[in-house]
Amino acid sequence: MVKYSPMAAFFCWGREKDSVVSQLEGVLLISKGVFQYFMLVALEAGGPLRGAVLLAAAPLLALLEVLGWEKTALRVMIFVSTAGLRVAEVKAVAKATLPRFFLQDTAEKVYGMFAACGGKRYVVTSMPRIMVEPFIVEYLDGAGVVGAELTTFRGRCLGVAAPPGSDALKAVSGVCGDLDVGLAEGPHRSFLNFCREAYYVPPEGEASVLPRKSYPKPLIFHDGRLVAPPSPINALALMLWLPAGILLAATRAVYILMLPLSLQPALGAALGVRIRAKVAPTAVTPGSGKRKTGTVYACSHRTLLDPVFASVILQRKVAAVTYSLSALSEILAPIPTMRLTRDRERDGEMMRRLLETGDLMVCPEGTTCREPYLLRFSSLFAEITVGIVPLAVAAGGEMFYGTTVRGHKCFDAFFFLMNPRPWYRLEFLDRVSGDGGTSNDVANRVQREIARVLSFECTNFTRRDKYWIIAGTDGLVESKK
Repeated sequence: MVKYSPMAAFFCWGREKDSVVSQLEGVLLISKGVFQYFMLVALEAGGPLRGAVLLAAAPLLALLEVLGWEKTALRVMIFVSTAGLRVAEVKAVAKATLPRFFLQDTAEKVYGMFAACGGKRYVVTSMPRIMVEPFIVEYLDGAGVVGAELTTFRGRCLGVAAPPGSDALKAVSGVCGDLDVGLAEGPHRSFLNFCREAYYVPPEGEASVLPRKSYPKPLIFHDGRLVAPPSPINALALMLWLPAGILLAATRAVYILMLPLSLQPALGAALGVRIRAKVAPTAVTPGSGKRKTGTVYACSHRTLLDPVFASVILQRKVAAVTYSLSALSEILAPIPTMRLTRDRERDGEMMRRLLETGDLMVCPEGTTCREPYLLRFSSLFAEITVGIVPLAVAAGGEMFYGTTVRGHKCFDAFFFLMNPRPWYRLEFLDRVSGDGGTSNDVANRVQREIARVLSFECTNFTRRDKYWIIAGTDGLVESKK
């Protein structure tokens, strides 16, 4: 006989060997609705047209749920969001995009109960297993997921899913006896029959979100274009904004590409681009552009527009060196750009030649990072000059990310400019001497100083780590398939 108790009756201590199984929607996740997760799959793996179809079906889905036909509504969402997609694309979205949104919806207290059980941890969900499994296994240290199985044919989804059988949990867990703890919204969940203890959680309105500092695994890398979860209301606002956003982004791009630097701050503010800057006294010296050796501005990397907006603040075009910049971005760049070859000697010599003609902007991380972390700084910039100015850069927008790994990188800047009110914050810090210790020491010192100003955390992750984690490639444009 299963014992049912309220969540408040759960004791966390002494659970080091206990196994646990939890319902996902409405329990481990605060919200019961799954529309936003299917919308993410539809948009990121299928495109805006598929997303528009799913959004158009939202009123029907709401009606079905009101009538108590939740399973029918789920089948419609599965079909619209996955039919015809490559299984590999759905898995890529599940690995690179969905975990961030799952973490932002994770219930703090329920996760505490889930994590207190030191044995094997399982999750039961109404969503397809492949959408949930990367999050549960990689971020919550789960042992398995019981969910619907997508039907596929020759590597593509057919848009239908087979619900898990009554013994699916036993098959996944591989146990003969009962599991120790079950977490659900009520006693009607069949998987609780396999548990010795069962706890039910209060309605979603009483739950609090798991804070970032309590994440079981730091969220450093993720992909996808959307900033906010695409609930029906958010998705509708997004679709309605797209025509105006495209026109506004095109207008903003024209002023960035065509107008003199002296006019850009005022016009940018009029068009909703917010730029805030702070310049230390030693960051820019009189006649810096006429010195025999220029200054290296070593900046944290947020979007492709970092050196562009830095040039706007400095009121002169500063050359930038880049990794794997798309051909279109290279052609349209309003400032001089030079692509690095990844040959350390050749790259160092090229940067020295550029410094003989003026200042240079470098992004030692080698790639962008969306979260409040700094990747490991390459020490090459510290080997070529003693004149280094750390540049702390932060940027963001309400709707779209201006970076991508799996998408079309040539549109990165355009997506950033499509935000209603994109913003940039740049702080030019005091000049750092490049002759105080080894080049690695200097690079680490610059990284720590930028992290301190931005309240970011330093990491040892590299550009290659990011691309292998998200996309399984080395990050070179020509290697992307």
